[in-house]
Amino acid sequence: MNTARILLRSQCVRCLAPFARTTHLQAVLSNGGLAHCSLGLSSTGVQQVHRAFHASSRYDKNQPVPSTLRGSEEDGNKDKSLVAHDDLFERAGKEAKNKATFNKVVEVFNKRDVRRRGHVEFIYAALKKMPEFGVERDITVYNKLLDVFPKEVFVPRNFIQRMFNHYPRQQECAVEVLEQMENHGIMPNVETKVLLVQIFGPKGHPVRKYQRLMYWFPKFKHANPFPVPHELPADPVDLARFSLTRIANDMDTRVTVYQMPYTDITETGEEVQEPHIVGIQSPDQQALLAKHNPSKPVFVEGPYPLWLRRTCVYYYVLKADPVPPEEKVEEYMDLELVGPQQSIHYPLWIDMDLQRDMGDDFSFNVDDVEEGAIYAMCMAGQGDQVTLARWIAGLQETNPILGRIPTVFRLESGPRELQDLTEPQRPPGADMEAEHSSEPDHVMDQQLGGQRVKQ
Repeated sequence: MNTARILLRSQCVRCLAPFARTTHLQAVLSNGGLAHCSLGLSSTGVQQVHRAFHASSRYDKNQPVPSTLRGSEEDGNKDKSLVAHDDLFERAGKEAKNKATFNKVVEVFNKRDVRRRGHVEFIYAALKKMPEFGVERDITVYNKLLDVFPKEVFVPRNFIQRMFNHYPRQQECAVEVLEQMENHGIMPNVETKVLLVQIFGPKGHPVRKYQRLMYWFPKFKHANPFPVPHELPADPVDLARFSLTRIANDMDTRVTVYQMPYTDITETGEEVQEPHIVGIQSPDQQALLAKHNPSKPVFVEGPYPLWLRRTCVYYYVLKADPVPPEEKVEEYMDLELVGPQQSIHYPLWIDMDLQRDMGDDFSFNVDDVEEGAIYAMCMAGQGDQVTLARWIAGLQETNPILGRIPTVFRLESGPRELQDLTEPQRPPGADMEAEHSSEPDHVMDQQLGGQRVKQ
């Protein structure tokens, strides 16, 4: 029985010999596979045939690759390696960093490969370089970056793919583009929506981010009653006007330019740059200053910082000490007198003691904190005493009482008016502490237009 099986198997193997791919395999199959079979006697004396190993059709593909071919393939892989995307922008920005140069780099990347391989890394590098090229607030550039994504490749085909965040890396990159637009206050347009739908489909995460932006941006775009322009005035005088008007927040205030910046030539022929001096004062402040006690001094204090986006400006104030409690004169409102700005049903002043909880702190109240009255404010190109004394002298024209009131300058170190955000800031009192530690305190009386000035 076993002999019949062996003969039948050898015949079947000979039939497969013409279909073998190699000569070695054909020789093995033509012999019936007996060359690879070993015949032995078992303990019972019956011959047993061990099965041979069958070679598959992938036999030739597993052959070792020659060294000559391997070297050429490695050289080809090196030639196809992608260039660092940051280097593309650096090389393109050597001549000029503007919108045309940035768009040119994007077009070069789009034409390099049809499949847009490495597009995620390129978009991240482009987002980082946009402020250097000055295109961080251009909606057309953002749409051009979104156009780098391959179209209709990342669209989910069923609800399971949408559930498990189909192509998460690409969707996160597109959301990062929209978040940078949101940070710079750029509202997407119809072209942005069309690109996102073509790339990720109508149910993708970037499309939902776009829908949230279009819902909330119109609601909060004009919510700030005191908006700051994105491009601040380059002229220091115009910037001082804008800053002082923003601080005062009073329609009756009047901005006065006491001195324009100019260049003065001394007797020795040396050029001296004179700073600008811009001040602001309201009629109410003039009335308070006219009631000030001439025997008590007023103080010039500063500088105080004011941030306008990425620019910091400094201003100075003319103020007085708080009025002592024994000198206060309380003014009560007569509830029987109803003026044009009052109403019987909605009075402007109500004497009401609101109840408090037992856990409230009665020792301190924000409304009870008293400060001195502020009579005027100014911004100057230099924060020294000589420059601010010219401001006080200019205030005497509209406030004659300043000629009889002593003025004390309590100034800290005078920084520059314009200061970049990237530069380190020194503490305001660093220079003054060094001067006070080396020199004794002194008081200097100076007559400026009939006014006594103390330092």
